[in-house]
Amino acid sequence: MISPVYRKNRHPERSSSLILRASESQVTKWNDLRLLLSLLVLFLSATNLHAQQPRFNGQAAYTLTQQLLQAAPKRFNGSPGHLKAEEFIKQHFAAEAAKGHVETDTFTASTPAGFQTMRNYIVKYPGKKDGIIVLASHYETNYPLRDIDFFGANDGAATTALLIEIGNVLRTHPPEGYSVWLVFDDGEEAVKEWTSTDSLYGTRHLAAKWANDGTLGKIKAFMVADMCADKDLNIDRDANSTPWLLDMLKVAAKNTGHSAYIFKNETQVSDDHLPFAQRGVPVLDIIDIDYGPHTLTAPDGYHHTAQDTLDKISAHSLQISGDLFLEMIRLINQR
Repeated sequence: MISPVYRKNRHPERSSSLILRASESQVTKWNDLRLLLSLLVLFLSATNLHAQQPRFNGQAAYTLTQQLLQAAPKRFNGSPGHLKAEEFIKQHFAAEAAKGHVETDTFTASTPAGFQTMRNYIVKYPGKKDGIIVLASHYETNYPLRDIDFFGANDGAATTALLIEIGNVLRTHPPEGYSVWLVFDDGEEAVKEWTSTDSLYGTRHLAAKWANDGTLGKIKAFMVADMCADKDLNIDRDANSTPWLLDMLKVAAKNTGHSAYIFKNETQVSDDHLPFAQRGVPVLDIIDIDYGPHTLTAPDGYHHTAQDTLDKISAHSLQISGDLFLEMIRLINQR
């Protein structure tokens, strides 16, 4: 057997070559280790950043919808259910009310059924930039359908729940940019038959009020959530919305992986954004007006029928809509 000393002395050229290769191998290992550590740091940083991002919970919004429908299945103006819906909204913002960040906007509307008392609720999350992003949804059900079992699961209940869940996000992740105001508006539905004066009572009142007190000029965007919990979700490209906000919604959908759920249909919807659009405020209606199968007996699908029930909506669709709203807030802040 050759001793290690002898082997080393016998082939000095091999010894030096082996030492050189060992040295090169060690350097390579150190470089690989440094690269691995760098990638690990980047991963942990990205994970931490992702963990800090506001996260919407579609299942929580769905559960809130279920709870609202149980508490106030019929919410037409003047009904006990309407008052219960108001209480439901207020109880979820007790923390904001304690800080003076909840405003009750009570007004009297002249309707075809006489004078009716209505209320808008505005929940405010102060930001660090001068300006306001408004998210709105109506919470009442259709007054003409008060004598049938119309519950408005998609048409009012789910979007009310969506805004409540967005409020839960904003409570733990206060706005870093513009202030965000959540508006639960009353009287969106017609009292008799949809006209420019028999509809949109809450937002018409609010737009006029904010025009008078100077709030209107501070609004960077007024975005409406309406009928966007449909199981078969496809958010319309609404011609009454501001073009740059529609373009931004396309970007938001791409960023959140939801491009397949927007803009298959182009519509022109009369909704709560109109009173603000008419006063020059940038507006966006996130709505899926094509709701349910269209038949001879139900030409508008489930819309404004007793079929607008909890089983027609989904947590998945609420997740998509919630993701889009939060991403829109982020993009508007970057604009």
